[in-house]
Amino acid sequence: MPVLLLDDDDVRAHLDAGTAVTAVRQALLAAHHGTLDAPPRVQARLGDGDLVVTAGRLRSQGLFGFRSYDTVVGAEQLVAVWGTEDGRLRAVVHGDELGPRRTGAIGAVAVDVAARPGPVRVALVGAGPQAWTQLWALCAVREVVDAVVVARHRERAAAFARRAADELGVEARAVATVEDAVRDRDVVIVATGSAVPVLDSDWLAPGAHVTTLGPKTATHHEVPVTLADRARTVLTDSPAQAAGSPAPPLFPADRLVSLGAVLAGAAPARTGPDDLTVFSSVGLAGTEIAVAAALCEAVPR
Repeated sequence: MPVLLLDDDDVRAHLDAGTAVTAVRQALLAAHHGTLDAPPRVQARLGDGDLVVTAGRLRSQGLFGFRSYDTVVGAEQLVAVWGTEDGRLRAVVHGDELGPRRTGAIGAVAVDVAARPGPVRVALVGAGPQAWTQLWALCAVREVVDAVVVARHRERAAAFARRAADELGVEARAVATVEDAVRDRDVVIVATGSAVPVLDSDWLAPGAHVTTLGPKTATHHEVPVTLADRARTVLTDSPAQAAGSPAPPLFPADRLVSLGAVLAGAAPARTGPDDLTVFSSVGLAGTEIAVAAALCEAVPR
């Protein structure tokens, strides 16, 4: 059987949000049960940037592979998947769509287990690809009854809101300030590249869930230090990856709870409706292999 070579058009055409969420949910559970091998990422210095590689082995599925991306020129990413039984290369996925959709699916799982039950009102701080795929995947696990988006450039936020209505059927609107966006929201998704906090933890309503996707070190963080103080639980998809960061982390290791453990029922995400929960997204290695494998199953042969 020939190796599948897939690009962004294939991802957009054949990877639906439900499939991506199911794939990462299974991978997160596998990590908790010890059947996903997912070492911290490896960075090779290339002058003024890095070539970064994450690898994973899904034992129950008989698959292993890697994802590679760079911080040199922002080149397209590459994911390769092999079978463990025959060692055959199954697929290569290249482009910029698979990575954010994988991250969005993990974020959706976090919201589903940590946010209060039922329909959600969502705030998106940031209007880029990461914010978009978070909302895309979230719609597969929860009814989004209202979404607001704020960005540095108001026209980008407005375009995001129009796209959410057109493609996802979500009632969405752009707002002028972060405070306007996050107040009284059930779910707040922060997807910026900011090295300084873009919101105040006092703006968050009791019972809110916050996902942070951007910088989260002690010196560079898009959410305030006080967020951890307010939070009942700080979840992460990979405690090992969080601990392996070369810079001191914003969230102490002893505060982090594995998302896989919550999925497995081994740890609670919240104890009451007013608990504030946080998901610190770091990118569990191997989840991109799981999503790429699910994509392969969805592509017509």
